[in-house]
Amino acid sequence: MSAATSRYARAFVDVVVDGHLDANRVLQELQSIAATAHESLQLRQVWESPAIPAEQKRGLLDAIVAQEGVSRPVRNLIAVLIDHRRIGSLDQVVKDFQQELDARLGFAEAEVSSARELNDSEKRVLEGQVERLTGKKVRAHYSHNASLLGGAVVKVGSTIYDGSVAGQLDRIQEQLSR
Repeated sequence: MSAATSRYARAFVDVVVDGHLDANRVLQELQSIAATAHESLQLRQVWESPAIPAEQKRGLLDAIVAQEGVSRPVRNLIAVLIDHRRIGSLDQVVKDFQQELDARLGFAEAEVSSARELNDSEKRVLEGQVERLTGKKVRAHYSHNASLLGGAVVKVGSTIYDGSVAGQLDRIQEQLSR
């Protein structure tokens, strides 16, 4: 997280929180604009070119905003990034915004690796357990790792909760070797 991108992200979180805006919708709109810019080399070149006047760049932005149905606050953030020649950092601003928003709203990102695919009820139970451990609401991202043999490994920030069979076998082996 760079100082410049985090400053824009923090300021925009202030706008979202103070304005009681729908944080999920705002995040989706930001991600949509970032994806549009990411998919179009020509758009990025226009927005990042110092030879093209800011008014023309904002005109292009307004056309995209009208087509995508993006809210005024998101449009204004993108316009500020264009005006301050920070639009090349849009992806990082979006990431920093999501992290800052999660921190302020009490969310934690959890990476869950399980030995098999979990069904919805198992995911809810696991997320509830992680919420009790962390004291935060959890946004979980799931992946499958057959080498775990059974159970799951949950990573929240830099903390790892290892409930896998492979992890339990490693701990038993360590105890026996002492």
